[in-house]
Amino acid sequence: MSWLETEIREQPAALARLLERQGGRPELAEPFRRDDVQYVLIASRGSSSNAARYAQYLLGRANRVPVMFATPSLYTIYGQPPRLDGAVVLGISQSGASPDVGAVLAEARRQGRPTIALTNDPGSPLAAEADLVLPLEAGEERAVAATKTYVNSLGAVALLFAAIGDDVVARDELARMPELLERQIELSFESAPPLEGYADAVGATVVARGVNYGTGFEIALKIRELSGLVVEAYSPADLMHGPIAAIRPGWPVIVVAPTGPAYESVAELLPALAEREARIVAVSDVPALLERVYTPLPLVPGVPEWLSPLTAVVPGQVTAMRIALLRGLDVDNPAGLRKITLTT
Repeated sequence: MSWLETEIREQPAALARLLERQGGRPELAEPFRRDDVQYVLIASRGSSSNAARYAQYLLGRANRVPVMFATPSLYTIYGQPPRLDGAVVLGISQSGASPDVGAVLAEARRQGRPTIALTNDPGSPLAAEADLVLPLEAGEERAVAATKTYVNSLGAVALLFAAIGDDVVARDELARMPELLERQIELSFESAPPLEGYADAVGATVVARGVNYGTGFEIALKIRELSGLVVEAYSPADLMHGPIAAIRPGWPVIVVAPTGPAYESVAELLPALAEREARIVAVSDVPALLERVYTPLPLVPGVPEWLSPLTAVVPGQVTAMRIALLRGLDVDNPAGLRKITLTT
């Protein structure tokens, strides 16, 4: 068994460890409750940026303030960091070693703003720049492609959401997720459809919206880094504003459509995709939708919509791994990639 598959299967235990060790920290909410906080600024790269897209939705709902992404080049290349008055600054980096993410937090501290680090290495440079550190507790991850550190990044964001609202219901729902994640992994491996038809694909498109917008980007990234395919993610609205013109007969399109407020806006895209004769792959817990598509990737039912990204990413992880294996590639060491990427 590859390290990648091993770590996909370790995700429920890793998430349970995060919740057990970090779930009882009410101080995590304090920076967000300051009277002078007007927005949240997030610095991240790679898979961590896809977790940050999830944070845009959850932290925006929790605080009802704008949540935006930092522009690290202003800090590291141009030497002209913006004024951060009113910000609480969150750095997300699985390794904690990314210099540009650390530079944003260092500048925020210099300006007297509260800083929080989500990282799998509490002794990392990023952690040293933060007022508060939320360790991901994922354990060592040997495969280059992030899986359990990504899911635990989502879990850490969910912990922040529950802490900010002091939300007992949210905590209870989050506590059930390791079990649901375990069921999802079993389902995704046991019900995996034939994928030989995609082995010679040159690319694909992923469509998602709402709390799963980041899931779409993460699935696209996993397929791209493991298989070398050109895969891009869009919201339904962005796809219809031009990029849909590139979808030709036989082009794979993955729609991420769990039950919830964003479901209809994703599902209503199917007729336009079918008209273009796309091969539609659906990640969903809606049987009627799964019956309409070329390749169904079912989700376990009963997952609260705000937590669905923790399970919805799993079919994408498994599919990305299987396509890479069909293409004869090393899923633990994708060509030209390293586990830790240092960017400035």
